[in-house]
Amino acid sequence: MPAKSKVQQKAAGAALSAKRGETPKSHLKGASKDMVKSMSEEQLEDLASTKRKGLPEHKD
Repeated sequence: MPAKSKVQQKAAGAALSAKRGETPKSHLKGASKDMVKSMSEEQLEDLASTKRKGLPEHKD
């Protein structure tokens, strides 16, 4: 499932980094904090790997 906005893609990237242990979970805020708990590494990777070209900044 591809990301629907640039913000969602960025949050998924931050959550993926924390899930892999590259970033401390205490540095996460907002949606990325919830994503770490509720999504698998594979799901986060799918969202984070979405190309940003053509995505809106925020989803309406």
